[in-house]
Amino acid sequence: MNYRHHFHAGNFADVMKHALLVRLVRALQRKPKGFLYLDTHAGRGAYDLERAAQGDALARAPEWPAGIGRLWTLADLPEVLGEYVDLIRRHDRAHGNLTAEPRFYPGSPLLVQMLARPVDRLALCELHPAECDALLTAMPLRARVTVQALDGYIAPRAQLPPPERRALVLIDPPFEAQDEFARIAAALSEGVERLPAGVFAIWYPLTERARVDAFADRLRALALPPTAVFELAVAGENAGLKMRGCGLVVVNPPWQFEAEVMPALHALAGLLAQGPGAAAVCHWLVPER
Repeated sequence: MNYRHHFHAGNFADVMKHALLVRLVRALQRKPKGFLYLDTHAGRGAYDLERAAQGDALARAPEWPAGIGRLWTLADLPEVLGEYVDLIRRHDRAHGNLTAEPRFYPGSPLLVQMLARPVDRLALCELHPAECDALLTAMPLRARVTVQALDGYIAPRAQLPPPERRALVLIDPPFEAQDEFARIAAALSEGVERLPAGVFAIWYPLTERARVDAFADRLRALALPPTAVFELAVAGENAGLKMRGCGLVVVNPPWQFEAEVMPALHALAGLLAQGPGAAAVCHWLVPER
């Protein structure tokens, strides 16, 4: 695998994914009992946005200015976006950035670590050796945080059900393999079988609509519990962008989660638009009973 997320860190997809991830964590924290946060493809945990302009061999345009960069100086953001941006600013300042632009961006593991209570536990999986080593370096040493060099698709089998009997599982693969959607569906099926009430969040890119629709059909065939799909498009289907948007499937979404996050996603569609047709939508693969 040759994936290096620092080229994309802080882009519009990270903004959408991480803003919703923060709200999922907060929703589980409405109850005093702790939960397991399982990150199947954790990455390196932290990113230096100055590296975003450096490719493996050639310079490249960074993606963060069209993502977190557009929100960085804004006031009066919707609450969902405001808390997310505040967390990014805290991380950025804590790592010594004193400039007017963001430089240090936390990945999902560090974002959740910033929110975690003493009763919450993090299990982070990253198969790529260099990325796993970087994740070990980035994560503060805590008793309730584990980092494993593990294929994330077997993580649900290895980690579920947890002793806490509550879990938030993020499945966020690099989408470099042709069978990525099939592997996601298999891992999700096993995870739901092991923990039917667990909250599972699956990120995916909006590239070819046909592949996404086929993925949705595959998920419907799993007989899942209530499942909602949130999508953010920064441009329409004819925009010519390699990735024109992204989505997050949420299995067992918390109560009122759609009502809580959709105003923020509609705001993001305007703030992060890269062409005509930018929009945010939510639809239910499996309606609430």
